[in-house]
Amino acid sequence: MREKIRVIQYGCGKMGIYFLRYLYEKGAEIVGAIDLNPALEGKDVGEVAGLGFKINVPISSNPEKVFNECDADVCIIATRSLVEDVYDAFELAAKHGVNAISTCEEAFYPWNTAPSLTNKLDRLAKENNCTLAGSGYQDVYWGNLITTLAGSSHNIQRIEGVSSYNVEDYGIALAEVHGAGLSIEEFEKEIAQNDSLPSFMWNANEWLCSQFGWTIKSTEQKLVPTTHGKDIKSETLGKVIPAGHATGMSAIVTTITNQGPVIVSECIGKVYGEGEIDRNDWKILGEPNTEVKIARPSTVELTCATIVNRIPQLIEAPAGFYTTEKMPPARYRTYPLHYYVR
Repeated sequence: MREKIRVIQYGCGKMGIYFLRYLYEKGAEIVGAIDLNPALEGKDVGEVAGLGFKINVPISSNPEKVFNECDADVCIIATRSLVEDVYDAFELAAKHGVNAISTCEEAFYPWNTAPSLTNKLDRLAKENNCTLAGSGYQDVYWGNLITTLAGSSHNIQRIEGVSSYNVEDYGIALAEVHGAGLSIEEFEKEIAQNDSLPSFMWNANEWLCSQFGWTIKSTEQKLVPTTHGKDIKSETLGKVIPAGHATGMSAIVTTITNQGPVIVSECIGKVYGEGEIDRNDWKILGEPNTEVKIARPSTVELTCATIVNRIPQLIEAPAGFYTTEKMPPARYRTYPLHYYVR
């Protein structure tokens, strides 16, 4: 591909500022930017991304107008965490024949948790010859890291994973879906009893099963509030979370396969108290046992870099909703992104 890859950034908040800078520094041409926050309306992308100069692309709150005016190859959707909440953005991209990749955690592997919406998007993308996918931190650190390690296993009986991240780093949408700031009673009603709310590990477990060729016998999810003994101020929520209220949640997902192996994974997303740090720990139990720990992973930056690095593979993937376990592992891009597209 000789021309620069033309990209629309959909969502220019806490994560979007990294996307905008990473795209620019990896040689993409940012042709449009969308955000519904009135405070960002009209601001230049270069200013928001901290580039130190303007690139004459203003942020707009009118998605349809941006897509109509931009001849884009790719759209990055960095807004919300459930497929139903990003459906309109995916649909708009697909109708315009624009490849789209999202930070939406459910979109990582949505075939069983949002089958109707995913199949609609799959059909629409195929009709318009474009590709839709979900990616991010979990793509590498809950997905390909595990499958790579498994390549040195003779036998796998059980996979265990624990990942923790600070919801303050991601914005209000992620904080709210984790129940941050709710009383324990509110958490039980709005989060724990909501059977239609898959945690991020649910989709990651299913991604791993698809990668390994395992079929699922059962999946069980338990959502538990995290608390702190002291009041914690949340800049994202714009309030103080009282001691004893939910700072977020721990989601434990147990997936039993028909082939025998069991996956038990836990993701902890919360507003951190003093001294708390990100973690990513995994064990593969069988012959032999293998354990890996990633110390202090920078989950926001890793999410954004993974998705930007995925763009050439997204463009070259078959049309439809094409989840990343079907793609080659994410690769580091030394040269501008368009160098990697045939």
